[in-house]
Amino acid sequence: MSTNTTTTTTITAGRWAIEPAHSEIGFTVRHLGLSKVRGRFNSFGGTVDIADHLHDSTIEVLIDLSSVDTNNDQRDGHLRSTDFFDLDTHPQMTFGSTSIEAAGSAGTIHGDLTINGVSRAVALNTEFHGVAADAYGTTRAGFSATGTISRKDFGVDFNVPLDAGGVLIGDKVTVELEIQIVPA
Repeated sequence: MSTNTTTTTTITAGRWAIEPAHSEIGFTVRHLGLSKVRGRFNSFGGTVDIADHLHDSTIEVLIDLSSVDTNNDQRDGHLRSTDFFDLDTHPQMTFGSTSIEAAGSAGTIHGDLTINGVSRAVALNTEFHGVAADAYGTTRAGFSATGTISRKDFGVDFNVPLDAGGVLIGDKVTVELEIQIVPA
């Protein structure tokens, strides 16, 4: 079996599925204004419908909020509570694209992100990494995306004021995605 791959910059039209084993949806937020706390979601899925004209393509993503993982069980439990994600009422976060802009390998995906039943328009800066076949002949495509959201915009406004000024948890959350897709 050959392990050689050929990477191209052209993705074919059709339905693709996010391949979770080679993808990651992560985030960072400031703690005490001093350091970044990193987290990720371990359970998610979605589809990418590539149209003949890229700007007509669509992306739908569903994230299981109970899968939040910051490498700290106590913090993860707090994030699942009504102070943050309120899993009993809103167990999922969703994203649906509204438009896609591309220039070469860079672009922007605009869409609606829904957290805690609140939807807001967001923009994700993207980089397309190409298409390749793996050692088993499966065609794969990959891209990275980043964006920043205000958690307060989604009703996630729990915080603790600090004696010296400021707050315990930053409002701005950086979203970082490394996504690999395969034909659905």
